[in-house]
Amino acid sequence: MEDRWGYEINTGSSSCICSINSYYEQLLSYGRRRVVILEAVDSDPNCVLANILAAHFCASSHPSRLPSFLHAAISNLANATPYEKAVFDSIHSLISPNRDDDLALQLHSKLLNDFPKDLASLKRAQVLCFYMGQPDLSLQLVQQVLPWNNDEDFVYGMLAFSLLEVGLMEDAEKAASKGFQINSHDPWSQHALCHVYQYQCRFKEAVQFMEQCSQSWPPLSSFMNTHNWWHVALCYLEGNAPFEKVREIYENRIWKELDRSDATPAEVYLNAVGLLLRVYVRGEIHLFEDHLKMLAGYLSNQAFWYLEWHLDLLILWALACTGKSSEAQDLFSGLKSRVSTMNPKKAKLMQKGLELAEAVYMYGRGDFTRALELLGPNFDAESCKMVGASGEQLDVFNEVWYVMLLEAGDAEKAIEVIEKQLEKRGGAPFLWRLLERGYSILGKQEAESIGAKAKALEAAYF
Repeated sequence: MEDRWGYEINTGSSSCICSINSYYEQLLSYGRRRVVILEAVDSDPNCVLANILAAHFCASSHPSRLPSFLHAAISNLANATPYEKAVFDSIHSLISPNRDDDLALQLHSKLLNDFPKDLASLKRAQVLCFYMGQPDLSLQLVQQVLPWNNDEDFVYGMLAFSLLEVGLMEDAEKAASKGFQINSHDPWSQHALCHVYQYQCRFKEAVQFMEQCSQSWPPLSSFMNTHNWWHVALCYLEGNAPFEKVREIYENRIWKELDRSDATPAEVYLNAVGLLLRVYVRGEIHLFEDHLKMLAGYLSNQAFWYLEWHLDLLILWALACTGKSSEAQDLFSGLKSRVSTMNPKKAKLMQKGLELAEAVYMYGRGDFTRALELLGPNFDAESCKMVGASGEQLDVFNEVWYVMLLEAGDAEKAIEVIEKQLEKRGGAPFLWRLLERGYSILGKQEAESIGAKAKALEAAYF
């Protein structure tokens, strides 16, 4: 029998194939029902593809169930088709205790070379590239399979995200628009278009577009649902909308996700704390004080530590700035310990992530001198993608750096780096306000005209 991609699967169960295809759909559409892959195993306990996909699903959601699915896949491997064996090898490399990211990427690249219509494996490979901080490789992979998937659903959203992560915004917009035309409910194409609009400071356009799309979001995973709303909130924030708009999204669109019985709290917390850090950097956290204290209380629970490096960074800040210094220290010590046990190549890569983690911790404590020492004079958050964050998610750490430079009195350096950023994002009012502050510190006359520019932009969007 054949799966959705037209590749041969060794099973006599049409129900098994149906469940595998449903899993593909859930995976690519960021749906909430990826658990459907377990139904494939129920339909055919000996199907290698069903078992290895179930093992991969359980690696993050139900780790205790992973060994039984892996054992079943291995036990039946001799009867598997070449396609099933290729998927087995690529996933086995991902869930191995001694995982080698480079090997896993090589196996996925070979799989996609031999079976280029398998967009679920492309998605896995792109996620791997994301956590390796390698958007260029992610782009190569999607370009590798594109000729076989010209009119397929989901592929252009994946292409668009890779393009925007390497800075090709116009190409990303074209790709995301094509993906949206094929399937207007594809959240990854919607998300990529919002990324582009936001980067280009088309804040009002981004909000209008995403709010129109939002009716298609309830079936999405906790991450995708709240992440899309996080983008809307950021556009309101960057476009200088009333803070009530930001608070409304936080309370009713992000935090409210936790009321759902099938919510994944860590995915909600990632977007919640990421939004509150943006508010904090802008000096308006007093409007969200209770929210931050409540969130920090939840984030003290070590069950939410070490799930994702990016989330750990944000937790460090939240704990440190709400007075939970001992918990923050424990988390940071744990991160150092984890890096020390990595293979030398991975450990070297994550050293920059560890430095950023300590700097964010010090920033939360108010120790700007130490934080600036750790970041160094040439800091650029874009170089920290190995923490598993997009350029947009990382940009807040650039803002943290600018603010600390100003607070420390290094206005000349702050002006230099802010003006460089304004060459790319000249429509961002907050950057102009920071620049105004820098010139004011130096007593320069230009501060007045810069302030006028900021005021005009603040009035332009909402």
